[in-house]
Amino acid sequence: MPQITKAIIPVAGWGTRRLPITKIIEKSMLPVGNRPLVDYSVQELIKAGVTDIYMIISNVEPCQVREFYKDNVALNEYLIERGKTDRLKLAKTLPDNVNIHYIKQDPSSKYGTAIPVAMAVEEFNINEPVFVFMGDDFIWNPGGKSSAETLLKSIKSPEDSAMLGVEIPFSEVEKYGVLSVSGDQLSSIVEKPSPAEAPSNLINPSKYILSPELLHEIVNYVHFNDFGPKDQEYLITDPIADYIKEGGIMRVAKASGEYLDGGSVEGWVHANNVVCGTK
Repeated sequence: MPQITKAIIPVAGWGTRRLPITKIIEKSMLPVGNRPLVDYSVQELIKAGVTDIYMIISNVEPCQVREFYKDNVALNEYLIERGKTDRLKLAKTLPDNVNIHYIKQDPSSKYGTAIPVAMAVEEFNINEPVFVFMGDDFIWNPGGKSSAETLLKSIKSPEDSAMLGVEIPFSEVEKYGVLSVSGDQLSSIVEKPSPAEAPSNLINPSKYILSPELLHEIVNYVHFNDFGPKDQEYLITDPIADYIKEGGIMRVAKASGEYLDGGSVEGWVHANNVVCGTK
């Protein structure tokens, strides 16, 4: 099983579906329980062996994500002075061996899930397999199992790519991209099919391991297509589809646990109920 130490997490964007609260709180920083949304993915990636995380952030200052992951010296001093040293470990949000690298994305420029991945690959010259997890959803496993570790165990070599599949009731598939799977490999992603036309009840939660070859495909896709900022999203699933057609392998790992999405009010409330044990 290859070791993967790098991860890309896009957290830029205005979060317009969550206005007005996202005027003052970044979508990825909305609280679920006592932690921000994005931290659930960060912690499980660290558990899987990631030591370098590349976050694509908005160019609006101050950046709340950046503030959350740096040491708060004044808070630490306060806790020590008040004899609350047992809370220092709660205030420390990253282990010493983990680094977060930030890339600013202009929200008015090209948009879509492929853009931040291409930005990170080019900015940091990434030429090895990486995790890609979105910053506003996560897989909840109260038993502590990391979906990143599940994903890692599914690949056979550094040339493989992989993605998670989350099982949901067929009655809900119309909201999602649904996976068509042959054996343990992805054949295609069918966007928002009816229950009768869905190839499976496995949905795409946008959690991947991407090989260097596929990363190169994504960069080329962004550079050699000009959709215009208002015409079409640069979706990461487009170069994934081309990669599969060209013979690339995208393995599918079935996630255990519950997929929680903070992108809508209903999803965020449900995530809080699940994490806090009230549902």
